Amino acid sequence: MSLLSNSPSGTADVRLIQLKEWLHSTGLVLADSARPASADASFRRYFRIDVLPQHQAAHGATLIAMDAPPERENVPAFVKVDGILAAAGVSVPKIVADDVPRGFLLLSDLGTTTYLQALNHDNASALYAEALSALVKIQQHSQPGLLPEFDRAFMLRELNIFPEWYIGKHLNTTLTDAQSADLNKVFDTIIGNCLAQPQVTMHRDYHSRNLMWMDENNPGILDFQDAVWGPITYDAASLLRDAYVSWDEELVLDWVIRYWQHARSVGLPVHRDFDDFYKDFEYMALQRHLKILGIFCRLNYRDNKPMYLGDLPTVMEYVRKTAGRYRDLKPLLKLLDTLENVQPQVGYTF
Repeated sequence: MSLLSNSPSGTADVRLIQLKEWLHSTGLVLADSARPASADASFRRYFRIDVLPQHQAAHGATLIAMDAPPERENVPAFVKVDGILAAAGVSVPKIVADDVPRGFLLLSDLGTTTYLQALNHDNASALYAEALSALVKIQQHSQPGLLPEFDRAFMLRELNIFPEWYIGKHLNTTLTDAQSADLNKVFDTIIGNCLAQPQVTMHRDYHSRNLMWMDENNPGILDFQDAVWGPITYDAASLLRDAYVSWDEELVLDWVIRYWQHARSVGLPVHRDFDDFYKDFEYMALQRHLKILGIFCRLNYRDNKPMYLGDLPTVMEYVRKTAGRYRDLKPLLKLLDTLENVQPQVGYTF
């Protein structure tokens, strides 16, 4: 997920000098105009650069330089997935120039306004419709064998971030053997559902901070280098059960139905029955949200980025509501109640 961060101390100046030297060598931009555009949760950094006047007709007024240290970041994966998504007909940065061995890319500029900044109650339905339409295009062009698989081991590694960092570090609690067994059984249930879903090209971080609002062919899509081959509901769940912005459940349900109808109409392998599809959507969102609870705590305690703790309540509300709706997930809700001393709510179970 794209999260603002500083580059590692001690390497930033050297990398920036090398980046500016390379930018100057392209003959396309004014290298000294480089200023921060955004940063990433990893070691990637982005700079906005002014294009030289004679090249503005071809490339616009600005381009984006990506600095991704090759010993830390998989730049070839970015280049590969950029090509896959471009072939699907969605808006991704065009690679204008590259020095892959050194981890430098010069990219087209998709603008300065993220979905998170642009979304409001008046435009949300239209913006989400465009984002879900782009998602369908990506899924229609799915080809197996091109990307790593989001398999059982992958999902379990992600889920285990939750007990390690949320329960162990944030709540400062050690689970009993019985509690660990209950949690692992819930994990097995979630993973079993997700592995049984149809598999497609999966962005893996398709949400409001990685989508750019654009005048044409909206949205611009970023931060796709971690794409995998995985469950068809994942990206829709990432978008509509966003950790950074939440909507009334009735609205989200309407958007999920519209996505499901669109996917069915173009032949994507979604469940014929919407109730079954929605259960898949919820289990997939739960897998992601448990991971996110752990990641946000890890960003705070390990990486000294406390701002993400403010998003924990939104994510936990998603987790609690979903766990409360399905009998197989009730042990998770009981565990959370025990850990956080919350009285259980009476509700419906499916």
